Amino acid sequence: MSKIFKIVLGLGILVLLFGSYFIGKYNTMVTKDEGVKTAWSQVENQYQRRADLVPNLVNTVKGFAAQERETLEAVVSARASATQTKVDINDAASFAQFQSSQGELSSALSRLMVVVEAYPDLKSNQNFLELQAQLEGTENRISVARKNYNETVRPYNIYVRSFPNNMLAGMFGFGKAELFEATEGAETAPEVSFE
Repeated sequence: MSKIFKIVLGLGILVLLFGSYFIGKYNTMVTKDEGVKTAWSQVENQYQRRADLVPNLVNTVKGFAAQERETLEAVVSARASATQTKVDINDAASFAQFQSSQGELSSALSRLMVVVEAYPDLKSNQNFLELQAQLEGTENRISVARKNYNETVRPYNIYVRSFPNNMLAGMFGFGKAELFEATEGAETAPEVSFE
């Protein structure tokens, strides 16, 4: 064999090896990215489930506690804000805005549940009890979906930010995904008063 043929063959093998290496890295990034998107869709599904429960819950409470109009309006307003907020999981500001609007809805629902305590007839209403149980279950599902999302995002972020993957990720637009964090003040237990 001629010397030129050996050089061309050697270069061809090197190109093939490097190509296979980068194709494998790219495919792994695609797989991890799709895992993050799937986990995120589960978070959105649970938030949507909660948003869908809110109108029924508000209407049930409204029948018993019409004078609590301000609280009911706050819940409706927070729901509207939460459902209109668009999020890009790769944009910290967008993600923070989404998390904030969902936190406002959680806070408004908590205030609504405090108001309900003043209405014994409402607390014994079967429709309300079913909605309350569904809301509690949904809050648990949201918590689990957020945990699963964070567990999916962490290895993805490590992978796309590690060298030399970060160069390939940058070339093909694989950005760091945002993690859910505890809302401000979540570390402080709420004050309970039995007066």
